[in-house]
Amino acid sequence: MPDVHALLSASSSKRWLHCTPSVRLEEGFPNESSVYAAEGTFAHSLCEFKLGKYLHHRVTRPQSDEFYSEEIDQITDVYYEFAVGVIESMKRNGCEPLVLVEERVDYSHIAPSGFGTADLLVLGRDEDGRGLLHVIDFKAGKGVYVDCDHNSQMMLYAIGALHGYGFIYDVQTVRMTIVQPRLDNVSTFEMTADELKAWGESIKPIAKMAFEGKGEQHPGDWCRFCRAKPVCRACAEEAMALARDEFLDLDAALAAEGAEGADGADTQVAETDLTAPYKADTDTPVFKQPGLIPMSELSAILPTLNRISSWIDSVFAYVSSEAINHAVPVPGYKIVEGRSKRVFTDTKAVVDTAIQNGYTDLYKQQLITLTEFEKLMGKKKFNELLGEYVAKPPGKLALVPLDDPRPPVDLANTPDQEFSVLPDPAGTEDEG
Repeated sequence: MPDVHALLSASSSKRWLHCTPSVRLEEGFPNESSVYAAEGTFAHSLCEFKLGKYLHHRVTRPQSDEFYSEEIDQITDVYYEFAVGVIESMKRNGCEPLVLVEERVDYSHIAPSGFGTADLLVLGRDEDGRGLLHVIDFKAGKGVYVDCDHNSQMMLYAIGALHGYGFIYDVQTVRMTIVQPRLDNVSTFEMTADELKAWGESIKPIAKMAFEGKGEQHPGDWCRFCRAKPVCRACAEEAMALARDEFLDLDAALAAEGAEGADGADTQVAETDLTAPYKADTDTPVFKQPGLIPMSELSAILPTLNRISSWIDSVFAYVSSEAINHAVPVPGYKIVEGRSKRVFTDTKAVVDTAIQNGYTDLYKQQLITLTEFEKLMGKKKFNELLGEYVAKPPGKLALVPLDDPRPPVDLANTPDQEFSVLPDPAGTEDEG
């Protein structure tokens, strides 16, 4: 699979179409991968392999002890079966479709230096004999539902494919499908080739602004994967404004409590989030773009983040509980059943049946954990026999408030590790 990404990539197009400066603002931040991205990359490789076999290409099955699982095999099968169904359907329409797997498409005539890699392009004819381009994209994620309706990523892939191959079948109809098996989502959107071209022309000025880093910052759900998000001033101002609005009643109540003493006499009102407006630090030298926030301001915001996060979690938990447990309708939302895994209903019967039919390699051996060893032998015997083989590596570094009882780490003598922000540890259990 190609791993080169354009500045104006199709996958980030929703963001740069809404927040044109974001492309240049995040340039100074490392493009760090995650375990979810790595799993998705492996799943895409497996999709490519399965389709390659069907198309009689010379392919090698991708290997991964870390990411291969029965679930990955199942969800890639869903994509494979849908893709093959599309190809076979076009064959039944009386044509030999052009099938391109993991194909790089160029849409630089719309967005400067724009290109991307489409999971699958199928060009042929529809049921009425008209030229048809079908763009299919596989999503391995299960956290965010992705809809294909006017999806800018899919439309840019389609523009690139139409520009490069549309003449082969005189494409008149463009069909786009997102296959997201973990959320039981197969979303299809269709438009004419002329409508797609008109949309492409309409975003040209926006793409030019994004490429040049011009325009205003606009926060929204497209900020999710923006590398500049933690220091984006527009995001911070929106979050603080939202927090202030939602906590208005709470702070007003606290202010009222401070205003009236036990004997009913007026007392000095304590400063709260309501009465202490956020004031930007303008004295700290900033060597980044003006749309980003210096560390001094970020550190001032940190104490409020725990409060906001806790409130968000509690609201979502309450609404979810009311909807799921008490059937309370929530406007704009619905209750769905998550994806479940297959299970054996009678393990003994499964084992007996398999053995009776000659299958004997049914169990895996795995070393018991260190804690289980200690319980098995007792602490004294455990230390006596195995103590020399036990090591306790340094814990993961974390940023915590100064009143945390743990001693600070001397970073000058500590190897680089990932940092994570932890909430105030008051009331948490020390795992030692």
